[in-house]
Amino acid sequence: MTAFTDDDKTAINTIRALAADTVFKGKSGHPGAPMGLAPLGHLLFTKSMNYNPKNPLWANRDRFVLSNGHACVLQYILLHLSGYPTTMDDLKSFRQLNSKTPGHPESHITVGIEVTTGPLGQGFANSVGLAIGEAHMAARFNKPDFELFNNHTFVILGDGCMQEGIASEAASLAGHLKLGKLIAFYDDNHISIDGDTNVAFTEDVTKRFEAYGWHVQSIEDGNHDLEGIARAIEEAKKVTDKPSLIRVRTIIGFGSLNQGTEKVHGSPLKEDDIAQLKKAFGFNPDAKFEVPKSTYDLYHSRAAQGEKANKEWEELFEKYQKAYPKEAAELKRRLDNKLPEDWVKELPRYTPADKPTATRKLSEAVLNKIADVLPELLVGSADLTGSNLTRWKDAVDFQPDDSNLGSYSGRYFRYGVREHAMAGVLNGLDAYGGIIPAGATFLNFITYAWGSVRLSALAGHRVIYIMTHDSIGLGEDGPTHQPIETLAAIRATPNLIDLRPADGNETSGAYRFAIENQTRPSVLALTRQDLPHLEGSSIEKTLKGGYVLQEVDDADVTLVGTGSEVSLCVETAKLLKEQGSVKARVVSMPSTKLFDAQSQEYRASVLKDGIPIVSVEAASTYGWQRYAHESIGIDTFGSSGPWKEVYAHFELVPDKVAEKVKKVVAFYKKEGFVPSLVRRYFH
Repeated sequence: MTAFTDDDKTAINTIRALAADTVFKGKSGHPGAPMGLAPLGHLLFTKSMNYNPKNPLWANRDRFVLSNGHACVLQYILLHLSGYPTTMDDLKSFRQLNSKTPGHPESHITVGIEVTTGPLGQGFANSVGLAIGEAHMAARFNKPDFELFNNHTFVILGDGCMQEGIASEAASLAGHLKLGKLIAFYDDNHISIDGDTNVAFTEDVTKRFEAYGWHVQSIEDGNHDLEGIARAIEEAKKVTDKPSLIRVRTIIGFGSLNQGTEKVHGSPLKEDDIAQLKKAFGFNPDAKFEVPKSTYDLYHSRAAQGEKANKEWEELFEKYQKAYPKEAAELKRRLDNKLPEDWVKELPRYTPADKPTATRKLSEAVLNKIADVLPELLVGSADLTGSNLTRWKDAVDFQPDDSNLGSYSGRYFRYGVREHAMAGVLNGLDAYGGIIPAGATFLNFITYAWGSVRLSALAGHRVIYIMTHDSIGLGEDGPTHQPIETLAAIRATPNLIDLRPADGNETSGAYRFAIENQTRPSVLALTRQDLPHLEGSSIEKTLKGGYVLQEVDDADVTLVGTGSEVSLCVETAKLLKEQGSVKARVVSMPSTKLFDAQSQEYRASVLKDGIPIVSVEAASTYGWQRYAHESIGIDTFGSSGPWKEVYAHFELVPDKVAEKVKKVVAFYKKEGFVPSLVRRYFH
């Protein structure tokens, strides 16, 4: 049994005092949860977890996630005490501009933070992804006497996380998958911003998680019962066929005059309250940011154990390389974030002679070609496998080994109707390392997952969102399923890459970008309806984001299309030529984000000055003002009916588009001036 000393109690109270000082100096933040969670945080970082601050990305480290990210002061303090590069000055700069200690944990800013959390429930879903990562990598690479992957994922979540729908989705999935290395701690402090949770949240959480298939324990005094928490963790580690939930009853703001109330939730403690708290804990009430040597010693001792475990792992891997050279080479390549040589040669290429095909079907062709050469690619669908076409021919499902449905070595995921949890899990899978995750649903339902998708972009996760049924082209399902505004939202989100391919070559190009980049999520918007393969398209040109598909001398207009509307632009240009009235050049714009990243000179060569530019897209025209003088699209919701009839209803057919283009050309000829869209200073 773990032994606790007076030094442990001093360290716990040090965390509480530091939390109060940090939030007070920052004049903003949440001191209460860190103070209540100090015993649990201390126990995890000094008794339970394996980690190495000198090598924060050690592959087999235990993962720690703070899902209630508003309590980030706790995590920053634990990182500081353990020897990560979070200094005392960083604590004193809490929530200040350009600080390494922002208002919520951000993995790309603070070393030692596994995933970006803050929006409640997100970190919990990420932790499920991290646990899946361990299970899969262990199944793929562990051998007898070579247990390279056996880490645990520890996650703390609060009442707010428990109320978010994403947590329910993720918990249900984790229970189904029997993720025995996942241990969650529910900080049951009964307080949210509105006050006591009895105003809105009175369910029996433990029974809910038992119903999900979790192993559940309860600690009634999380502020003092260190032995009980330690025993619960050991029991949880023994249960290998279920994830574990440990409900820990804490007092928010423990030690404050306002402990147990919402007053300590989201505001700094008063100065006199901090003074009395320190005095009660045996500290100098006038000293600030004080850490006893004994506290540093406790944490540095645990960090030294982690460094030793890391070294032993590296020695084990050296032996593994000799015994299993092929597997070792693959693992090293994946952990180094390198792709196999010449994998791009597997991407399909097409000519106009090839049969018209829906881009969702072309996506399936890509997956069938690259699945074997990219073993790190893990793909799944939110209960739409037969519609998204994301499962390659010989794929094995990721399922518990005793399920008779697949195995943990499987690479295809059945996420169920859980779009939001799927996206949160994908972020966790990317954060685990050595994995390229992809998940699918209809494009319209990416907004169900939007909280997680936004964090994919913010944290820079290489996540691939395979979104099919991308427009009114899905037809009969009607406006509830037709994503009119979705592309505009994707394009408006920083670091989130829009990829709407027009044919087979562009679909292959979209996958090439999504896989080769390492710091940005990608959304592939794919059609249900068949599209022709276009003369002039290519994988390489797709990477430019926009390019000239058809050039014309002395053109009167540039038609810019994306996805299924590029072929519409081609047909319209052909019709205009036949009518002998307007000469139109055609630009394909598979990605506005990638086009924006090109040089001004290149962009000016694609969107030429001096002639009007008309965009054509079966979606909202919002945002096209940057690229086009006039836009043809849909600024209402869609309509139900056969897809060709719906396109005709919205006048997205060659003859109607041609009529509008002629009017645009006539208007600008009359004006005698066409403003430049590319040669602007601010772009």
